Amino acid sequence: MAEELNIKTTSPTSASDLADDSLGTADSKILNQEEIDSLLGYGAYDTEHTNQKTGFRAILNSSMVSYERLPMLEIVFDRLIRLMATSLRNFTQDNVEVSLESIESMRFGEYIDSLTLPTLLNVFKAEEWDNYGLMSLDSSLIYSMVDVLLGGRRGTAAMRIEGRPYTTIELNIVKEMIQLILSDLSTAFDPITSVSFAFDRLETNPRFATISRLSNAVIVAHLRIDMEDRGGKIDLMIPYATLEPVRELLLQMFMGERFGRDTIWENHLMGQLWETEVEVKAVLKETEIKLSTISSWEKGSFLPLDITADAPVNIVCGDVSLLKGTMGRKGEHIVIRIDGKAEKDA
Repeated sequence: MAEELNIKTTSPTSASDLADDSLGTADSKILNQEEIDSLLGYGAYDTEHTNQKTGFRAILNSSMVSYERLPMLEIVFDRLIRLMATSLRNFTQDNVEVSLESIESMRFGEYIDSLTLPTLLNVFKAEEWDNYGLMSLDSSLIYSMVDVLLGGRRGTAAMRIEGRPYTTIELNIVKEMIQLILSDLSTAFDPITSVSFAFDRLETNPRFATISRLSNAVIVAHLRIDMEDRGGKIDLMIPYATLEPVRELLLQMFMGERFGRDTIWENHLMGQLWETEVEVKAVLKETEIKLSTISSWEKGSFLPLDITADAPVNIVCGDVSLLKGTMGRKGEHIVIRIDGKAEKDA
């Protein structure tokens, strides 16, 4: 039986065709400038949406803790701006409005680089947490505050002299205002925890106000203070390391929340425990006896206890000593009078 063989032939491929195919494959693997910018996180989308990080920048910042994970901080800052508005009105005898512009998380190095000079930096310490925070005041606020307190005319912008250091009068006025704000910040934290923020020092050079590693995460609250046609900004920066002692409290979704606890179940369990019956035993005497002595015991043998009538009696439940007492008699019954709690073994 003959077998039928089918052979399929193709036309020969020229060398130029092979070169064109390889060149096309190579071109398809080359990224253009727009694709490179998008990969690195510097594309047009990222510049238009400054809060949206893409590419490698999103990967690098993915480990950054977001302030939304500490819900109680928003309540603290909301209380702070209300307290500051009242305190600064009394301090300046003027109509002062305080607003919270934004709260954001960033790295300490990014925050230092974002500061606009000249600015005045206040380092303060959280006494109970044994760590530091940073408050920055821009020059507009400083000159506005000096202008208001020293009788400047209304309706005119605060005079701003660039390139000169702050005077002693200006520093003393700013220091008094900072201490007022720190006192309000301590009060704002009172519903959550008791903490005292103390003034530490003033700096004009950001390098001398370094309180954390450049890569550490910090939370920054941007506050705006307006006094009619004058005002300025305050940045309140607190490292996450400073907030670590009260992190569990700041994680609460509402004031007084208890994590992993159900009061209804606790009350039910407590009620059931009070109704539970347990077996207790009164141990008159404990002694060690050799096995050879026990093997020699016979019916009628006596076991001397070597105790007196007023010897203490140990009341145990299982292997746990509960109470100490004294044995006695009441009517036809042998009773034990409770003298107190048993000492726990170390």
